[in-house]
Amino acid sequence: MIDLRPALTDYLAMRRALGYKLGRTEKLLTDLIGFIEATAADRITIDLALAWATRPVKGDVSWWSGRLSVVRRFATYLRTLDPATDVPPAGLLPTRSHRAVPYLYSDDDIAALKAAAEILSSPLRILTYQTLIPLLAVTGMRVGEAIRLDRNDLDLEAGVLTVWRSKFGKSRELPLHASTVDALRTYLRCREQLYPGPQAPSLFISSAGTRLLYCNVNWTFLRLVSRAGLKPRSTLCRPRLHDLRHTFAVRTLLDAYRTDADVGTRLPLLSTYLGHVHPANTYWYLSAAPELLALAGNRLERSLEEPS
Repeated sequence: MIDLRPALTDYLAMRRALGYKLGRTEKLLTDLIGFIEATAADRITIDLALAWATRPVKGDVSWWSGRLSVVRRFATYLRTLDPATDVPPAGLLPTRSHRAVPYLYSDDDIAALKAAAEILSSPLRILTYQTLIPLLAVTGMRVGEAIRLDRNDLDLEAGVLTVWRSKFGKSRELPLHASTVDALRTYLRCREQLYPGPQAPSLFISSAGTRLLYCNVNWTFLRLVSRAGLKPRSTLCRPRLHDLRHTFAVRTLLDAYRTDADVGTRLPLLSTYLGHVHPANTYWYLSAAPELLALAGNRLERSLEEPS
């Protein structure tokens, strides 16, 4: 028998050393241990894991399955320390993944979102969202990366943004187009006029001078989507904030195909710019664009028609 709480601390430390952040995992497993302790048990069993994972009782099976997968990884670790630990089988709560289909934004869509920002409650909020949304579209940054940016992370002279300690603890530099640098310079100048001396060092600030919160940014974005009249293209393809990142990835490769550039060379560069660990992680961003697949097919056909 082992003490579950110290074991959880060691487990989280080991995985975080590999680059995982595990904020949600820590909350779930802490709750699991509390659940086990309340039953007076001293280890994970399949019955206890299943009883905890299927809470709340009216939850969706995909939610239950996700909770159980968190238990399974922790139990696998615990079993190396205590062979009496049960590891829940992988198929105990089967569920089929329904991954969202990326909503690829056009230039008109981005312009409509910028125009929709005029409904926001203050000039500073309008300015912030009219700068943040296009920046996400032209850099492919994760939303969390953009709102974590500090003013010192932007070098206007060099035209570079530095993203620190993002997913898997990776940092990277993002060279910016001159027009993007000009837009950010304008944002900072107007921001200073609207809110001199903000409370936070962040690049993008709220109307209270504080760092933006993801939940508020996402809620505001959905308001702007509705105002701009952007409609779902199917039940699995709805306008999402994260799809600005998909749009950037697809457009980068479309540009490569249309200019007859070496796509094989550009893909690792795109992967690095997006902050992916491996180029293979970039392929999901590219698989949902029929126009991109058509251009790739056309290039393949041309290569097959050329004499060897």
